[in-house]
Amino acid sequence: MTTTDSAGLRMHTPQARWVLLTTVLGSGLAMLDATVVNVALERIGTDLGAGFTGLQWTVNAYTLTLASLILLGGSLSDRFGRRRVFVVGVTWFAAASLLCGLAPDVGTLVAARALQGVGAALLTPGSLAIISASFSGEDRAAAVGAWSGLGGVAGAVGPFLGGWLVEWNWRAVFLLNLPLAVVIVLVAARHVPETRDPDAAPRLDWAGTVLAAAGLAALTYALTTAGRPGQGAVVAAGAVGGVLALAAFVAVQRRSAHPLVPPALFASPRFTAANAVTFLVYAALGVLFVLLVLQLQVVSGFSPLAAGTALLPVTVLMLLFSARVGALAQRIGPRPLLTGGPLVAAAGLLLMLRIGPGASYGADVLPGAVLFGAGLTLLVAPLTATVLDAAEARFAGAASGVNNAVARAAGLLAVAAVPAAAGIGGDDHTDPGAFAGGFRVALLICVGLLLAGAAVAATTLRRPLDDVPAPTPPEEARLRVEECPHCGVTGPQLHPSRPGTGGGPR
Repeated sequence: MTTTDSAGLRMHTPQARWVLLTTVLGSGLAMLDATVVNVALERIGTDLGAGFTGLQWTVNAYTLTLASLILLGGSLSDRFGRRRVFVVGVTWFAAASLLCGLAPDVGTLVAARALQGVGAALLTPGSLAIISASFSGEDRAAAVGAWSGLGGVAGAVGPFLGGWLVEWNWRAVFLLNLPLAVVIVLVAARHVPETRDPDAAPRLDWAGTVLAAAGLAALTYALTTAGRPGQGAVVAAGAVGGVLALAAFVAVQRRSAHPLVPPALFASPRFTAANAVTFLVYAALGVLFVLLVLQLQVVSGFSPLAAGTALLPVTVLMLLFSARVGALAQRIGPRPLLTGGPLVAAAGLLLMLRIGPGASYGADVLPGAVLFGAGLTLLVAPLTATVLDAAEARFAGAASGVNNAVARAAGLLAVAAVPAAAGIGGDDHTDPGAFAGGFRVALLICVGLLLAGAAVAATTLRRPLDDVPAPTPPEEARLRVEECPHCGVTGPQLHPSRPGTGGGPR
């Protein structure tokens, strides 16, 4: 690490507070837009006359560019300066948010959302990496804990603010980002130290980035189009093209001197298994968070505010208990929690099958939300720890970046595929009867994905004696427990770059 403005900040100093404010607000921008926009979908569809496919792309365009570029964003931060790339990402995100807020039609909105995802891919890896590089020793652990706690508060407040804004005007959800971005950029320029990784890769893997983006885009298009009649040839071409592009991506990673995804990571069966669990679980989460808010508004008659805050118990439970669950996983191992967590979450989704016309929050929504939140709380922290334990220390940033990208890609592909499989399409989001039937089928598919995740964890995450990792240093153990609580809903938390670990995602 090289530092131009500071050799190591201390907690409870004015500059430390400014750094925490900047990083919390920056990560909050991306986190809120990844969740609150779902609440606005019903109003967006009505205002812009968008069909359900347009609403899918409003979500997926953002996720596509974020998932495709988040590893590149980490590499750019390490090489060119974490503050610099973070500020560029925030500025880019704000400009794209302005385009979203002014979009005259759904096509423009989708394009602007894709640009938003690019900005998020630049700022997201830098937020926690700035803290890690700016603080040291005990102060780093305290700073990460403070960042996580403040982010949890923002995650709890966000649904209230977002739901209220949507009830007023859905465009305000995007336009609110502009003054926040101005504050972030001004504070970062004045108070955040610049840091780089002296061991960062000398070259960027542009070929791998392009192939990953092209493969995910082609598959997403094919899966989204699959529900339309007469589009068989287009679906087949997109699916084949996507698979070939991703196969070429794997080949490039094996031959590249500076790959985005180091192939050595997947030499560990535990790392591969943990990412398989991640894919299955976050596929279910991605679908639920899009369809539930529509079900509550279209079928049950909830207001945007009520629908947006319906899953607030999930955030509260994760904020209160994730650290304790992480500590428990350190003692008993991750397998029981990674098996039980998806099972408990699946039980919560089964309770949500009762959500229909005239549903009551207390009787029909809250029990399922609490049980679902308990399942996620059991799952998220151990999943992060398992991914990091399965990788060598020098690959910690890359391992966490890959896991985060896998989670986002899972949500992307599931939101494209599951609605079509459940029979949701066209203008079904304006027809309570048609949407309710599709929602039930989609919810059962999500239950199946969670059960599959539990089965993978139970059968593949056995810990043989020769695969037991070395004891985790106390500071590292605290960081792994503390850095997960508030971001696990949209994607596993990115592991910050640390001196001596070889930096962030390559």
